[in-house]
Amino acid sequence: MNINELLKNRRSIYQIKKAVPVSDEEIVKLVTEATELVPDAFNMKSQRIVLALNEKHDQLWDTIYDSFAGKVAREKIDGFKAGHGTVLYFYDESVLKKQQEKFPSYAANFPVWAQQANGMLQISIWTGLRALNIGANIQHYNPVIDKAVKNLFDLPDSYVLIAQMPFGGIVAEPDPKEKEDISKRVLVAK
Repeated sequence: MNINELLKNRRSIYQIKKAVPVSDEEIVKLVTEATELVPDAFNMKSQRIVLALNEKHDQLWDTIYDSFAGKVAREKIDGFKAGHGTVLYFYDESVLKKQQEKFPSYAANFPVWAQQANGMLQISIWTGLRALNIGANIQHYNPVIDKAVKNLFDLPDSYVLIAQMPFGGIVAEPDPKEKEDISKRVLVAK
């Protein structure tokens, strides 16, 4: 399958379950390889992943719910908790600071570049999960949950949480995407 076919299959899938069609080892391999292969400006290797599975996945979503002190719907959180696992995306600020010191002319760009690399990593893992017939969606409960997540996984303060990607077996496929006039967003200049 070419990259565009893979991207067409990648969708936000919210109805997920614990059972997945592959082993945890295959999921770990996908996440590990994507993290290694996705480029990062200046080859700084700023990206960090926490792959929460089983009990840690459940604890994560309970922790997220508790962090909001009842201000988010339990049903929504339980929908994410119903999945098999969660990929937590971070970048390591200490890596950026070293690069900023080493290349002061580019100092302001390193946070932007780290975000870009993180976006590439997210779409790569998300698309890879879908290729394994696993559904996923992306959530942004940070910064409210940052401290609690760092405590739960004993992470250094330098880790900056970007997104949470719950994933699992697909309970229901999403509705077809509405077709758009892409010429409004893509200009071809000759």
